[in-house]
Amino acid sequence: DAGQKHFGPITCKSCGMIYTANSPEDAVQHTQYHRRFLEGIKYVGWKKEHVLAEYWDGKIIVILPDDPKYAIKKAEDVREIVDNELGFKQVALSCPSKSKIYMFVSTEKKVVGCLIAEQIKQAFKVLSEPVLDESINHEIQEHHRAWCCSTKPESAICGVSRVWVFSLYRRKGIASRMLDTVRNTFIYGSFLNKDEIAFSDPTPDGKLFATTYCGTPNFLVYNFIRHQRKW
Repeated sequence: DAGQKHFGPITCKSCGMIYTANSPEDAVQHTQYHRRFLEGIKYVGWKKEHVLAEYWDGKIIVILPDDPKYAIKKAEDVREIVDNELGFKQVALSCPSKSKIYMFVSTEKKVVGCLIAEQIKQAFKVLSEPVLDESINHEIQEHHRAWCCSTKPESAICGVSRVWVFSLYRRKGIASRMLDTVRNTFIYGSFLNKDEIAFSDPTPDGKLFATTYCGTPNFLVYNFIRHQRKW
């Protein structure tokens, strides 16, 4: 430290980006990302929004395929952020007309959680694999281990295409609350069991979340390249 005001990696308290303050390139990238991100998650609300649940720290709304254009535009802005962070590279939804976009809006009027659900008919169970080294933390092994699934299809109703929570708001139960809401509202008048939902090609963090939420490492997955392991 040569007397700089900031030294080493810094996490922005607004956008969550980690950057090096004394790097001009990092500073420029952070400025650009910061503006795009804050504009993307800003939520001004609109008339006749579909509020599904309310909590002390925010509310869950859903955007439907036939909602007004301004609502669809906000959903697209948020999805762009989600896809960038999850590495989807702007993969289009397989069937937008059958998809519902759930968003968790904080009391600060920011979209800090997003879950995209779509109708599916079948999915496949993730297969368990033995723990290779007892001396290594089990959660760390689960995070980095490749996974494979059964080739035997099982019936499923709801596919979770994406689930994302803003990094500064994680560990607050937002993803679980969104998924609970999906199970309660995806099919009108029905409550979905955990074995009726499936996850699309989960990231390592997504795999840990699905395992914890479903209470089993043998949760259902869909929308992947069959017979290949996923990393």
